[in-house]
Amino acid sequence: MQLGLIGLGKMGGNMRDRIRAAGHEVIGYDPRPEVTDVDSLEALAAALTPPRTVWVMVPSGEITRNTIKALAEVLEPGDLVIDGGNSRYTDDGPHAALLGERGIHFVDCGVSGGVWGKENGYGLMAGGAPEDIERAMPIFDALRPEGPREEGFAHAGPVGAGHFAKMVHNGVEYGLMQAYAEGYELLQAAELVENVPAVLRAWSRGTVVRSWLLDLLVRALAEDPELAKLEAYVEDSGEGRWTIEEAITHAVPLPVISAALFARFASRQESSPAMRAVAALRHQFGGHAVRFAAGPSGAPGQTAGPSGPTP
Repeated sequence: MQLGLIGLGKMGGNMRDRIRAAGHEVIGYDPRPEVTDVDSLEALAAALTPPRTVWVMVPSGEITRNTIKALAEVLEPGDLVIDGGNSRYTDDGPHAALLGERGIHFVDCGVSGGVWGKENGYGLMAGGAPEDIERAMPIFDALRPEGPREEGFAHAGPVGAGHFAKMVHNGVEYGLMQAYAEGYELLQAAELVENVPAVLRAWSRGTVVRSWLLDLLVRALAEDPELAKLEAYVEDSGEGRWTIEEAITHAVPLPVISAALFARFASRQESSPAMRAVAALRHQFGGHAVRFAAGPSGAPGQTAGPSGPTP
């Protein structure tokens, strides 16, 4: 099968390699000349034989929306566009409608697997009409892990269902990562446990908490046992927020995923205003010791207990 692939970054570039390795022809477009196969979307459309299938793998939001609009101008009736990025599912309906006015078909596909997908395969969650899914199935089969199709691929429902499923997947991922991180911190804090990496390695085989995420944490600790090379700063790419917003809409309680997202927010605060307020209140009502911020010289601040400041 022939495929046009837009976006050849970490995910897109690896996907191109995996699809080509499965025997398909992939013509890629990316603004960076060192990785692209053609120099424009117009050239991409011209290089593909109708009816074309084009996979969009670019950052979610405005970049994806602009790419879809541009494809509506260069593709033809009967062509198929697959959005494999992390778009919010509410964008899929408008994208399908815009392309549909030109007779162009649309599928949304959530893709999981990260930089390891090239070798291990990608988990795929697709939304769209059954005939459009079937048309793209050779590409889905090339990307998914080896084994039964249902273990690495799901036709989740109509347009939007694929990205909705991926959104919830990423929300669950937030919660899992936070649980492993908290367990790691408690093990580190306990002097009784002398070899934390060994404990996590033991967990990774045979226990009920084993998982690929745990394997990756074990790998990270093998490379940097104290994780000293990293700052305690964690971004979120949007899916966790969207998952919680949908939970509110559907009145579904998500305490673990919500806490994991808020923990990421806390990681970005060099000095938390909320925790400063808590410290002030504890000092006011109970005379509990507090730490004052460093002075202008950068010297450590003082502590104050019930009797007042001490050096």
